Amino acid sequence: MDWINLLLICVILAGILLWLLLMLRKNPMTQGARELEAELFTIEALQSYATAAINEFTNANLLDLGLSAEEFERRRNVVAELKSSLKMCNSGSLADKTYVKSFIADLLLRGEVINESTIDRVLPFGDERLLTDQDKFDILLHAYKLEHGMQGLSQLIEKHRLAELKSIIENGETESYIITPEEIRDIYALEAPRLSFDDKLQIVVQRVYQQYKGFGPIDELRDQTIDGVSGGVSGLPANMQELEHEVELMRSMREKGPHGCDSIWIFYRGKSIRLAFLGFGSDLELKRVCQNIYKFGSPGQLSEAKAYMVNEMQDGSRVVVVRPPFSESWAFFVRKFDLPNLSLERLLASEQVKGAELPMKMLDYLMKGAQVTAVTGEQGSGKTTLLMAMVKSIYGTFNLRIQELAFELHLRRLYPERNTLAFRETDKISGQEGLDLQKKTDGTVNILGEVATDPVAAWAVQMSQVASKFTVFSHHAKTMKDLVWSLRNSLLKTGTFQNERIAEEQVASVIAFDVHLEKERDGTRYIERLTECVVLDPDEQGFAQLAGKLDGELDEASAIKVLARANLHYYRRLTGRTFEARNIIEFRDGRYVPVHRPTSRKVELMAGNMSREDAADFRAFLDRYWGSESA
Repeated sequence: MDWINLLLICVILAGILLWLLLMLRKNPMTQGARELEAELFTIEALQSYATAAINEFTNANLLDLGLSAEEFERRRNVVAELKSSLKMCNSGSLADKTYVKSFIADLLLRGEVINESTIDRVLPFGDERLLTDQDKFDILLHAYKLEHGMQGLSQLIEKHRLAELKSIIENGETESYIITPEEIRDIYALEAPRLSFDDKLQIVVQRVYQQYKGFGPIDELRDQTIDGVSGGVSGLPANMQELEHEVELMRSMREKGPHGCDSIWIFYRGKSIRLAFLGFGSDLELKRVCQNIYKFGSPGQLSEAKAYMVNEMQDGSRVVVVRPPFSESWAFFVRKFDLPNLSLERLLASEQVKGAELPMKMLDYLMKGAQVTAVTGEQGSGKTTLLMAMVKSIYGTFNLRIQELAFELHLRRLYPERNTLAFRETDKISGQEGLDLQKKTDGTVNILGEVATDPVAAWAVQMSQVASKFTVFSHHAKTMKDLVWSLRNSLLKTGTFQNERIAEEQVASVIAFDVHLEKERDGTRYIERLTECVVLDPDEQGFAQLAGKLDGELDEASAIKVLARANLHYYRRLTGRTFEARNIIEFRDGRYVPVHRPTSRKVELMAGNMSREDAADFRAFLDRYWGSESA
């Protein structure tokens, strides 16, 4: 009987063990752990893990950890530094961004979340077929960054000639600048980048960071040396996608057209290029980027009432954000300025364009000669950049005062040893008030980032007459005539003048020169012309002829005819033109050529404002290109 009891006990124990195994397999907690382990190897899961770990680290009560005094102080400093970097990393600070990324990488490695054997489960680095277009682009950009730094994207574009016109959109009927997914795939297959574990880790960490604190797919693009980046400016807006139309056109657009959240463009060497292989993935992600990209300096809240925001980032980039109902969709525009390489030689491509020395020297003498100068041209033609470079020619003894809509000239960064102060408009301080205040700040030269409103235009004219030695500003006028007439209209609208002709005379007497920039279809930017505004005086030109002919002892009948013609000539001028636009330099057939010599009156005014040495060089420069005035 003992052996029977022992057998029964063994059978019972085996049954219990079998039951326990079956229960463990069916246990939802065990099954959930397996699923969690599988789900952990995604960018989204890593982001959640990093977010939770960072929050726990920064919010932990250090007094409860039982640390020594030295360890407590060290840990407190690390937490303070991390909090500061988390606050500033999405404001354009590359140093803070690098610190946060290194902290995330350390979290993933120390927590043994990913290692060399599991990192390919996050992104399939080893299988090209499984990589998305964005994955391939991120890998290519990382490889080019290792070799070329912030010039990586430029080198990629130039090497593979990606910034060329293509007939792709609208069934090939229209040319545009676009980089297609097929091009990225072909480049990746051609170059087949080799990645170490550290390379893979950096790419994964960047993907986690850009969704956690960064600007999504444009995060790395924004840091590159390009002219700018924008999003939400093409494709179908979300509200339009939701509408149910029976119109065939709208149905075809929904089927073939990209969504608004897949709209990413870069501004590269004067060209707007669409990155068709890149997108935000959802309207929520585009909205998140728009809501964070303008936050540097706490400029205020973007809302339906205040549906646009103009601000700058820590690195000097200008950012504009718009949202519904002001715009049809969420969108942003980041404009960058290459401050370290800013010079007239670089801007005017002096090594490639013939005669580039001519406008460069003339611009230098305009600033030394204290001439009121307007820089005009369309958007993206380089007005602000040229204005920044021209300031270098202003004598260092002059105090500079700048008025802008948003800080973008950054003259303090370019010329930190000069007496320079910039003002900008705020919600409670208008541009007019800022300009009024400048009169009380011992400024010598007034610089207006952009004359875009009637009050600022009117004040710019008055300021050029009495409040400063001279003024430099930018404007969107196409010709010298358009510039004068636009400023004249601003004087009339603001009630500064009531008579159109008097207002025009005032503007013409103030504006000395206009530097007009042009941008060709291929993105090439150049100075199309440098124009002098010559004031016409009817008294001097009309009656000078009369006096000369009367001195010839004409008979009475002839004298009456001459007098009548002179009066007619006088009144025509009195009711007609008050100025003449005379081109000094023009860009013709790929080179700069001298056209008309500056008037003797302007030459004397300019020379009178220069040092003796500069005045002598200026006269020699004029004689060299335009010939001696006496000749």
